Amino acid sequence: MASALLSAPCFLSPKHKELGGFVSSFRSLGNGNLLHDHSLLRKKYGGSLVVTSVSGRKVKTTRETVIPEPDYRIPIVLLGLSGGLAYTNNLLPAAPVGLLGLLLLFQTTRVRFVFDEEALEVKVGEELENSGENVFVGGKNRWKYSSFVNWELWWPNFPILVYFKETQTKPEGQVHFFPVIFNGKQLYDIMVERAGPSQTSGPK
Repeated sequence: MASALLSAPCFLSPKHKELGGFVSSFRSLGNGNLLHDHSLLRKKYGGSLVVTSVSGRKVKTTRETVIPEPDYRIPIVLLGLSGGLAYTNNLLPAAPVGLLGLLLLFQTTRVRFVFDEEALEVKVGEELENSGENVFVGGKNRWKYSSFVNWELWWPNFPILVYFKETQTKPEGQVHFFPVIFNGKQLYDIMVERAGPSQTSGPK
């Protein structure tokens, strides 16, 4: 083929926050003392829910599961190219290009990148079934964001390939390449949020 949320008082613009629950209240007693009711503020931003105390101490964090939508542009382009080659009697290159287009078309209908609370996982089918072991490097097709060393998306205007390197499969790092058969912008945004910004222009 990457975020901290800060709790703030009521000055935050409604465009960037959603506050719920109670704010701190002070009640005057007969002897002049004040009672401070410790209550919670909740802030929801970009699919993340952060619960903090009024003093700013984080109590709980949850993040929603995100699944980028499928994108059929690459297989359609390949099938169109194959048809053009066949039309001009270039049957030898038309065959492999067409087969690749059909393979990616099939994969686009069934393969999904699932970004859950702590990891990216490759699942298949409408029921999001387990994709089994990775046929190339072994191990489950699930990688924690904390193990990501770097990632790239080629190319921003028309993403074709996503690359990432992780240390979960092996300590020295394992490289993965996937065709971008998902919505490129959605994929980029969630990778930035969960794995951090891309650091370099290509794999090492």
